[in-house]
Amino acid sequence: MIIGVTGGIGSGKSTVARLFGELGIGWVDADDVAREIVAPGEPALDAITERFGMQVLNNDGSLNRATLREIVFTDPSQRAWLESVTHPRIRERLLEHLRQLCTQSPYVLLVSPLLFESGQDALVKRTLVVDVPEAEQLARTLARDHVSEQQVRAILAAQLPRDVRLSRADDVIDNSRGRNYTQRQVAALDQQYRNSIT
Repeated sequence: MIIGVTGGIGSGKSTVARLFGELGIGWVDADDVAREIVAPGEPALDAITERFGMQVLNNDGSLNRATLREIVFTDPSQRAWLESVTHPRIRERLLEHLRQLCTQSPYVLLVSPLLFESGQDALVKRTLVVDVPEAEQLARTLARDHVSEQQVRAILAAQLPRDVRLSRADDVIDNSRGRNYTQRQVAALDQQYRNSIT
């Protein structure tokens, strides 16, 4: 059984995944896989460099994500092109990771900020939305990523609206009231998920 975990930027998806991990649950993060497929030597990085030039590379040959983000979040057609190159590769690599994890875990998590937007929800049996108010998303992301407020708002605008995401959720974790509260919700869901597969 694969559970899709999603939520807006800064909602705490990784924190929730780690809490499930502490209970012995395997998980893969689409953001990590997105970084894997644009590592030096990967075909996706070559395609990106060919399109946008050397400006999108750091001195060590790795992808300069900040520069690329600026380009694609100001031009929807460039973002669409980038997604056409990266999304199929991300999906393929995710499936590889999930197949491996399924052999070691009673159920697995697919953590993805764009679970619904990218169609990855078709890969999962249930969807779990990690939710916090938008103001909190903004504050957390500004503190964590050292990006401009304008950039965070552009990312928020590119993601599904909070109410739409919540309406598509099978389960919801309220991650706005501290770690202990979140941990209790994770433990309850873990029990529910384990019970549903026995």
